[in-house]
Amino acid sequence: MKNRRILTIALLTAAVIVLAILPVFLKDNVITVLIYVLLYICLASSWNILGGFTGQTNLGHAAFFGVGSLVTRYLWVGGLPFVPSFFIGGMTAVTLALIIGYPAFKLRGVYFAIGTLALAQILSVTVGNMLPEMSYNPDISDYLLAPRYYLFLALALLTAGVAYWISKSRLGLGMMAVREGEEAAESLGVSALKHKLIALLISAFLGGLAGGAFAYFHVSYYYYLPFGPTWTFDSMMMAYIGGTNSIIGPIIGPIFFIILKQLLVWNVGDFHLIIFGTLFIIVVLFLPGGLVEAWKKLLMLLKNLVRRKKAEAS
Repeated sequence: MKNRRILTIALLTAAVIVLAILPVFLKDNVITVLIYVLLYICLASSWNILGGFTGQTNLGHAAFFGVGSLVTRYLWVGGLPFVPSFFIGGMTAVTLALIIGYPAFKLRGVYFAIGTLALAQILSVTVGNMLPEMSYNPDISDYLLAPRYYLFLALALLTAGVAYWISKSRLGLGMMAVREGEEAAESLGVSALKHKLIALLISAFLGGLAGGAFAYFHVSYYYYLPFGPTWTFDSMMMAYIGGTNSIIGPIIGPIFFIILKQLLVWNVGDFHLIIFGTLFIIVVLFLPGGLVEAWKKLLMLLKNLVRRKKAEAS
């Protein structure tokens, strides 16, 4: 067990070092693709804290992503330095989560999902009507892609680290107990509302920071862009494809999703949406644990084959 932990730490350290030096060797178009991979790792992992750990299907994650992006961009364009704008954007997403959290959790199951979707759609329409103009980068003359890449890399590491800490903590155990059954958790002294609210606040904060990084990355964009439902549904799909009941799932999901998406766009064009929809249905029906479950089943199959051959040889 100790050797496995040392090996894991060594591999993670090597991976971070490789990711850190990539901008030196890669072209800007490749770095842009990597930025989107890191962005979706942040979104899928932050969505998974509420949707995977606590079992609350949030169809309005774009609301927190959008609020973080909107506030960060608005303050930054207005003259406030980026760093305080970035953190204020994240805390604004937390404030929104506090406002809607208690009434939202009065809803159960599909009604909670519909309620969160309605919230994101309301914000999208409202922002689109109030701020229809395009926002321009105030420092366009000094725009560099590498700082944006490192911001997303740091944020992806932070989000994955927070998710890992939660999964190993007493708080995480409480969230998973709520996921398995709220009534049973309550009977054991675990407050379902408390754990769902904490999960929502953490998820919203990390989603809001991802929105702030998104605002920093774009030279120009419309304020309503990050409120679109695509950000929620793509993130949720990536988490499910990778595996929602794990830390690694929302990391490998975006990598698999974006690489496959690029290949399909280049080869089949608009039909890639049909293929992705079919893939999502297959994963939900036959592999609810995603790629992580598929990998475990493959390893188990290989072990059984090795044991069978050893038994036959003896």
